[in-house]
This record gives sequence, structure tokens and C-alpha cells, in this order.
Amino acid sequence: MRIKILLIIISLISVSVFPQTQLFDYKIGNEISSANKIASQNPLSNSIIDIITIGDTVWLGTSRGVSLSTDGGQSWLNFYGQPDFGTDNISAIAYNNGVFWCATVKSTEVEGGQVFPEGTGLKYTTNLGANWVSVPQPLDLQTDTVIQYGNNHIRALPVTVAIQNLTYDIAFTPGTIWIATFAGGLRKSTDNGLTWQRVVLPPDILNSISPFDTLSFCLSPVEGSFCGTGNLNHRVFSVIAINDTTLYVGTANGINKSTDGGISWIKFNAQNQDQPISGNFITALGYNDLDSTVWASTWKAEDQSEFYGVSSSSNGGQTWNTFLRDERSHNFGFKGTSVMVPTDNGVFRSTNNGATWLLPNSIVDSESSTPIKTNIFYSAASDNNTIWLGSDDGLVRLQETFGKVWEGNWKIYFAAQPLQSSTETYCYPNPFNPRQEELKIKFSTGGKESNVTIRIFDFAFNYVRTIIQNVSKNLNLEGSPEFWDGKDDKGNYVPNGVYFYRIEVNDNQPVFGKILVIQ
Repeated sequence: MRIKILLIIISLISVSVFPQTQLFDYKIGNEISSANKIASQNPLSNSIIDIITIGDTVWLGTSRGVSLSTDGGQSWLNFYGQPDFGTDNISAIAYNNGVFWCATVKSTEVEGGQVFPEGTGLKYTTNLGANWVSVPQPLDLQTDTVIQYGNNHIRALPVTVAIQNLTYDIAFTPGTIWIATFAGGLRKSTDNGLTWQRVVLPPDILNSISPFDTLSFCLSPVEGSFCGTGNLNHRVFSVIAINDTTLYVGTANGINKSTDGGISWIKFNAQNQDQPISGNFITALGYNDLDSTVWASTWKAEDQSEFYGVSSSSNGGQTWNTFLRDERSHNFGFKGTSVMVPTDNGVFRSTNNGATWLLPNSIVDSESSTPIKTNIFYSAASDNNTIWLGSDDGLVRLQETFGKVWEGNWKIYFAAQPLQSSTETYCYPNPFNPRQEELKIKFSTGGKESNVTIRIFDFAFNYVRTIIQNVSKNLNLEGSPEFWDGKDDKGNYVPNGVYFYRIEVNDNQPVFGKILVIQ
């Protein structure tokens, strides 16, 4: 099952929206200054993997770095292309007592042509991105083969390379930062990332461990010559801290809980409880402190009795309720006591602990009437009546009407550069695969109410499709796009090749653009 989560990260890494905006930075030691950042009206990416909200401050982890708004989304700073950020993807973000952390990752081709994610470290800022401190990806020495755990000396596979060693999640307890990694397992640092310690979790064959046990197993996520057998429970994907001493850790073999600061552990999975979680592959964890409920994204792992779904516990993991069967959830967000679950089929929301679930009827920008076209959502967060949703094709903000669910003023942020003039146009993504996404056509009417027609033609300039005809539009240079689903007038997907679109605005000279369709 690890392949699925790796493919999600790789697909996010490969997202390309448009050429990056020039960023002006200078380095100070191991810190990066961002004093000259230029604000934008949008984030730089349409793939929003995670969101953190603190009042009007919104942090985004995206496929094109970190984005920050301190004014409720009116403007954004995009930390992409800096010397220490480069063009890396963000694999995790977290916030604790005024300090923002993120983890970065890139795709690397190895011998044989296979592409794998490679962790490129962590970064943190104490001053809203004015300066960043870089932390290398935690690695072991070749000689780091034993961990002392109580009276036990546990053999441990040293992780000496960053390939498949990336950080999926970050959590905090007083004085300690915890990270969840696939190859590196669960790790902690008590000195802001200068050094890291491996944390011992139960092997697959045990449901609990403590330092007073007599233990004999190998700490290793994969089988090989060093350990012989690997442990799914040492492949770590999620971690949350509930209070100063209580942690929950999600792996490919279930949910591990510690109430003594990560020393002793008990494991909950689909096989060892009477009322268990739906599946052992835990891709995300969430905790609602208003009703003390733990939520877990519990995907099917290896047992045929498991199933994709969401699991929750209100008694510390003793029993679990399961919901949204067969849905592949990615994260959790909370608004009061209600829970939001981003999935491949939209964001489900429950206001009654999972008894019923609601999807938004539609998500359409209240000002421009532009809809969001995807059903795949990765993230959700809220602050008071403002809800933020992150998808694979845009960021969404809802100013929710008090007392209503999924009703209010919607705003959609699409990553797109402003046009330079009313006679300019471009489309994205380009090349374009209509079986995966919709093409966005960006244009302007010069800020004037105008009648607009957009038609698609093939390379020989044969007519293919009319997108809109004589529709009244009033768009400035930041204007919202029109969409093409890659189909002709008969509803069939067009063949691969070069296509053109023609934009007619009133009686002005038509404007043309080129599209490359590759499926």
C-alpha cells in the first residue's frame, strides 16, 4: 500500500502551473531572508496539500512551496524559488507557538529509470517567513544499528539516504518536535532539528511495548539482509499530539498511542479489537479538542476484511466507529464540533459525529461565477465562520453564513499569472490531458462589460467546439478563466494533437491561443 501514497506525492511534485514569478532573496548564514517578497493575489499552486489557519493568517503547503496570507486571503506571499526552498514540493506543514514548520521533498530518478520521492529536509520560521532556518533531512550513520530501549538493545536498520525518506507529518509536545517518515520511521528532536532520535514502535507481531518488556525484534520498515523481515508498523505516515504526553501515530499497520511522551505504546488495528478501525493504512490523523474525538483516515492495507473509510474514537481508541465506507480520505479539518473530511469525491462534513454527512451542493465563486471543477480535495481548515478547502485544482474559501452548513460567500483562488494586457491570453495546464483535468483559458475584457465568444479548432482549423457564445463578461487582467473539458460538440474526447482557441470580445480583433492535447 505504500506505493499509493508515494504516487500521490510524486503526482503533486510533477504539477506545473506556469513559469515562476521572479523572487528576490539574499542569504544570511543558514537563514533565508524574504524581506523583498512580492505579494500576489493568488497562491502559486493549484495543488493544496495542507492548510493551517490562525485568525487572518493562513499557511498553505502546496506543490509549489509554501504560501502565506496574513490578511485573510486578500494577498499572498509565495516562498518558492528561494535558495533553500528551490523548486521542492511541500510534504508536511505544522504550527506551534508562533513557529511555522514545513518539510520539503523532490522527485529523484534512480538507476533503472524509476522515480522516487526524496526528502530534502525541514524549514522553520519564527517571523512569518521574514527568515527561514533550514534543517537537513534526518539520516543515520552506517554504524547506527542499535537502539537502547529500557533494558533491551533493539537492532535498527540505519537509514543513510534520503530516497523514500521524507516527512509526511509533524507534531509537537513541549520542547520536542515529532516527524512521521516512511523509511525513517517516527523520529523526535529536542533541539529544533539539530539532532534526531529514532522512536521505537511495536513490531507487527506485538500490540504493545514498554521499556519493562523483554523484547527481540528489528526496527525496520522493509525486509532485507539486515533485518530479514520488515514491519509495516515501522512505516510511519501520520502523527498528532493531544496534550503534553499523549501522541497518536499512524502507520501501515494501524494506530499507535502513547500516554507517556512516546516511551510506551499500544497499537490499535483492524485485527486486534472488537470494534476496530476500517483499515490499517493510516494516511492522516486529526483531533477535535472540543469533543475529545480522534479521527483517522483508515485505508485498506493487506487484510481482505479491511476497507477504505474514516474511523473515529471518543474514548481514547478503546473502540472505533467507522464511516464513509470506500471513500479515500486525505485529511481532516474541524469547525466547532463538526468534522470535514477531504476525499477523492469531495469534502464530506458531519455536524453530528458521523451520523449524517453533507457535501457542498456546488462550489462556485460568488463574484465571478467560476466553478471549481475537481472532486479531489486534500485539505480543510477553519477559523470562526471562514472555511478553507484545498484541492488538486485550486484553493477555496467559504465565508459561511451563521447557522448554515456549506452556505455563504464562496471564493476560488486559481494559480495563474495576471495578463499584461487585454489582448493577451494563455491557457493552462498546457500540455493538457482532458482525461485528468480541464483546460483553463485566461483572458481579459479590459475591465469592460463585453460579449465574449470562445471556440476551439483543430490544427487544420476545423471547428471543434464552442465554449461560450455571446456571454456577457467583465474581466480585468486578473480575470477568472473559462474551461474546456477536451471534448468536441458530440461529447467525444478529441484526439491527441495541436488545437487552437479563438476569443472574440465584442467587435475587437480576435485573440488566439494554442493548446497541446496529450492523453
